[in-house]
Amino acid sequence: MKKCYFYIVATAFLFGTMEIAIKYSGSAFDPIQLTFLRFFIGGLILLPLSIADMKKKNIRLSPGDWGYLLFLGTVCVGISMPLMQISLKGINANMVAVIISSSPLFTMIFAHFVANDPFTRRKAVSLVLMIIGLVICSDPSKVISGDIDLFYLSCIILASATFGFYTAFGKRRIGRIGGITQNALSFLLGCAVLLAMMLLAGIPVVKGICLETAPMVIYLGMIVTGMGYFCYLKIVEISTPSMASIVFFLKPIIAPILAFIILGEEITSSLVFGLVFMLSGSYINLSQGLKKKA
Repeated sequence: MKKCYFYIVATAFLFGTMEIAIKYSGSAFDPIQLTFLRFFIGGLILLPLSIADMKKKNIRLSPGDWGYLLFLGTVCVGISMPLMQISLKGINANMVAVIISSSPLFTMIFAHFVANDPFTRRKAVSLVLMIIGLVICSDPSKVISGDIDLFYLSCIILASATFGFYTAFGKRRIGRIGGITQNALSFLLGCAVLLAMMLLAGIPVVKGICLETAPMVIYLGMIVTGMGYFCYLKIVEISTPSMASIVFFLKPIIAPILAFIILGEEITSSLVFGLVFMLSGSYINLSQGLKKKA
């Protein structure tokens, strides 16, 4: 259990810096391009560890496993993360970080169907509180007035939903394949899907990389994506998809503070009130998970 806590804290901090780092990089990269670069670097960083782990455990991937990894990579790298990246072009990093942290709401629903995770009354209460929090954070009054662009808001909500599905579905074979291998190969296969999309759409692959932008790309790829997702899926591997949602209890606390300090983004009352409901829902779900692991 101590190992699980370590991975939770490490993942929460790394994920808490993600939107801030992306926003800080400005408009140097196309959203799809930056998604490709950071997951390609992250996948390459984890690949040697994956190969070593497969040899140690004598893991042999079947054609079905490769299809499973391609599907995971497409959901996470090809759909969820590009949507999150696009949303940052029109919404503050703190709001994006908080809304993406509502993914446990969707994980609880999907996990019931794809990972045989029981849906209890406690989870139902948690679900209602998190939905209320998500609505408040989205600040409907500003959406109606046009201060918040509905397109970018829809992008981040869809990103949260698809990431919740990715988390739940990722439990199905991670016990046999292993977290490192599932990370590395799904990232690289997802990048192959993105690369094909980029070539068809005429989106640049390496344009914009220079001495000024390279450190941020390396940080996002090596530290946030490589190490961050490795730690995240280690939680799923040794626990449950619902327990992995603890990360999203901590991240929305960390990210707005960092966004205020680094980017000067205002912490609005709607963000705070919505976060209270979301954290209350997360805590109810979290406390149930902790009792099961005790």
